[in-house]
Amino acid sequence: MPVLPVGGLELRYDVAGDGDLVVLVMGTGAKGNVWTLHQVPALVGAGYRVATFDARGISPMPRQADTDFPRMTIDDLVDDVAQLIEHLGGPAHVVGTSLGARVVQELALSRPELVRRVVAMAAHGRLGEVNRRLTAGERQLFDTSVALPAEYKAALDAIVNLSPATLNDPAKARDWLDVLAYSAGPMDSGKRGQLEVSAQLENRLAAYEAIARPLLVLGFADDRLIPPYLCREVADAVPGAQYAEIPDAGHFGYLEQPQKVNQLILDFLAERPGRHPLEGNP
Repeated sequence: MPVLPVGGLELRYDVAGDGDLVVLVMGTGAKGNVWTLHQVPALVGAGYRVATFDARGISPMPRQADTDFPRMTIDDLVDDVAQLIEHLGGPAHVVGTSLGARVVQELALSRPELVRRVVAMAAHGRLGEVNRRLTAGERQLFDTSVALPAEYKAALDAIVNLSPATLNDPAKARDWLDVLAYSAGPMDSGKRGQLEVSAQLENRLAAYEAIARPLLVLGFADDRLIPPYLCREVADAVPGAQYAEIPDAGHFGYLEQPQKVNQLILDFLAERPGRHPLEGNP
């Protein structure tokens, strides 16, 4: 995997396909290769050059003490994406989810010359109280060196991130629980650093009125972390933004309903005219 030196660290990235550049920005604590299961093949098949990367905190950083974590800000995360786009020969379409959505929204505001079109999944200009308290609790787990049992953590992650439509299917629920249990473990310092970024986020809805790049906001109907009303606030704040809501999808909606998500992204990036049947307010 190639690396790009940025801000004292090496950003690991990968590129697939040919055509207009699309950069995919993952959410808190997740590697960029999460996109390769569904979104990368769809975009490459549609003729795009697609870049994924491990964000700051996921890419290796200078070693910290066991009880410390790498310090970063939302501006650092935005600047990392800007440097990656410049390195790959932008401008680029940018697609982000959760914390990655916040990054691409801020990038469109601060570096519009690098951005063509923006897709923000689980978009938010502010955080709800439940999200703030959950994030605080996750930070406390790391700070007090508490590791939840794998089976319990898998069940909790499933409830928080997946739609009841997924969990009510016994076979799907077992598959997801197996995957989540396999990946469960003590929180690493990089995710702790990204959680600190989320804790510092301010209400940016008023600022987003100045975003001038075409924006598609995708909300997931059963998302408990970033409920759809927070996504709609972003779409309402940005002039001309489009909004679409994916049914039977939780915070991991891009994995639960990939065909619907991918079609909305492809239609938007291709500037196909017309109103998609899943869209909300124009």
